[in-house]
Amino acid sequence: MKQLLLEIGVEELPAGFIEPALAQLIQLLTKRLSTERIDYSEVEGYSTPRRLAVIIRKIAEKQNDLAEEVKGPAKSIAYKDGKPTKAALGFARAQGVSAEELVVKKLGDAEYVFANRFVGGEPTKSVLERILPSLITAVSFPKNMRWGNLELRYARPLRWIAALLDDQIIEFSVENIKSGRITYGHRQLAVEPISVNHVQDYLTNLEAGYVIADHNYRRQMIKNQLTDLAKKIDGIVLEDQGLLNEVTHLVEFPTAFIGRYDEQFLAVPQEVLITTMKEHQRYFPVFDQNNQLMPYFIGVRNGTDNHLDLVVSGNEKVLRARLQDAKFFFDEDCKKPLEQYVDKLDSVVFHDGLGSMYDKVVRMCQTAKAIAQLLNKEDEQDVILRTAKLAKADLVTNMVNEFPELQGIIGSKYALLSGEDSAVANGIAEHYKPRFSGDELPKSTAGVIVGIADKLDNLVGYFGLGMIPTGSQDPFALRRQALGIVQVLLTNDIDIDVSQLIAAAFDSYCSKFNNEKQIITELLDFVSDRLRVILLDMGYRYDTINAVLAKKLSNLSNAKVKVDALDRFRQTEDFSNLYTAFERCSKLVAGSEHEASIDKDFFTTADRNFYDAIAAAEVELPRLLDAREYTSGLSVLAALKKPVDEFFEAVMIMDQDKNIRKTRLGLLQKLIALYGKYADFGLIVMDM
Repeated sequence: MKQLLLEIGVEELPAGFIEPALAQLIQLLTKRLSTERIDYSEVEGYSTPRRLAVIIRKIAEKQNDLAEEVKGPAKSIAYKDGKPTKAALGFARAQGVSAEELVVKKLGDAEYVFANRFVGGEPTKSVLERILPSLITAVSFPKNMRWGNLELRYARPLRWIAALLDDQIIEFSVENIKSGRITYGHRQLAVEPISVNHVQDYLTNLEAGYVIADHNYRRQMIKNQLTDLAKKIDGIVLEDQGLLNEVTHLVEFPTAFIGRYDEQFLAVPQEVLITTMKEHQRYFPVFDQNNQLMPYFIGVRNGTDNHLDLVVSGNEKVLRARLQDAKFFFDEDCKKPLEQYVDKLDSVVFHDGLGSMYDKVVRMCQTAKAIAQLLNKEDEQDVILRTAKLAKADLVTNMVNEFPELQGIIGSKYALLSGEDSAVANGIAEHYKPRFSGDELPKSTAGVIVGIADKLDNLVGYFGLGMIPTGSQDPFALRRQALGIVQVLLTNDIDIDVSQLIAAAFDSYCSKFNNEKQIITELLDFVSDRLRVILLDMGYRYDTINAVLAKKLSNLSNAKVKVDALDRFRQTEDFSNLYTAFERCSKLVAGSEHEASIDKDFFTTADRNFYDAIAAAEVELPRLLDAREYTSGLSVLAALKKPVDEFFEAVMIMDQDKNIRKTRLGLLQKLIALYGKYADFGLIVMDM
């Protein structure tokens, strides 16, 4: 067994490109090795800003031999008058055998020719020389570039390729780059090329060149250094996996350092300081034991600790300038109350076809008021309307102009400084939530209602303009906003028809769109699709979800409870009774081309008994569904198996008398319609 090294050397990659690209490279390589019948194990991936590398510790020296029987044309086509035809000759040639080596075998009722093909395994080195170029160019990135006069499009220019099988170079070229055994260390600390004589030397050679190629080890190094430095000032660094990963992929040899900034900046909202450090400088903020920000930061240098005092001084100077800007913005913004920024929203375009941000705020207030009434929250209406009015005011502040990601958060801070009620300030901060997958949801009434009003305004507006997401295209993040609405409604178990919410948002547009019915229908389907995604993530069976949502339920909370009840009911013996009765009736009705309608004049005793059983269930089931007693409702449907069995035993459904036949089919349809009040059980997939 041998060892394989493939390293792609590039100009510095964006940090966010590296992990997905490395995963692709590993997947492409291992999949192709399997296709090429080359055994392997122990796959390892390495990466730095300047390289993507894969090492396979155990790889076979040659392909496995291939012996297979290949089916060819039918004997009647392959032979004529006992001699091979062009079809047989062509098939034999394609399989690398002579026509005399073809054999005839019976397959079913026909005879076919077969070729027994044997292909000896090719040396692994030869196969790799053939496949590696296309694997390298197959790696895709969010953005690509071209350089020089070359045709290759890649995230960054290729600079070298190291490809070794043990100590042998795997020879090939990608554009103007020839593979070899040369790699490169740290850009400043190891400028000379590094020769890798054997794959087993790769990691140690790079470390000698001030490159820690193992990104997992590099990440742990940074984490340990952060903890140690923070402890020296009795501080802590809160876990931030996103920032840690980004910094890991920005450096090749990490050395953390601690810096300080003036305490006067702590007067600025903590979120502003944290954002300045993290988003602009990739620094780690330091907190005390009570999670309060300390006037310190920790940065990570790409290099050793030589002249670290100059590095610290330079970074402190850069951060000081940024914090001075932030403090200036904060001081200027606080010269007037938050409410005075609302009128400025009239100069900010929301969308050409939907007016200004001020227009949007007016609509949000109207929609929020309507939702508050629908949810019987009139006692909190003043707070809700005040929150809606001020929710977008911070968009025209200096601070949000500089730090857009702080919208809502800054508005909340400024609201408190302006003397607004803390419930209003909290609602302003919460109404954007959830901002991303896994984000926390709003908890306050104002945050929930204003957040729904805001998201509904976007959905109705863009759907009204025909800007409905298609495929992967969703420039206005409408899927995320619909998901947010669904999550809020489910989490708070809000018992309301979504069509009422959409209609309230539609009304706030004051008849701007004349296709209300179509928009509401499209939005209900759109929101239902988001509900399906969430329920799947919760672990419910896909067919259970499809069966319930097929009924076009617009009360999402009820839909979720119905799915949950049905999913649990499927684990009981009663579900078999329910499904058997439904399937027995639906198959007969579906397979019949005869008319179906109920005429009691043609009832026999069995027909009457069956009708009475259905009628009783028709009274009981809606009552239980209205009370959200879904498990009891399912039990009512399951109990119908006995009347169904008795009915089928007592009568011939497809009676020769047309009127009797039509009546009995009508009874079955009546029963199926009753099942349909809960779900479309025809979409249920029974386990074998």
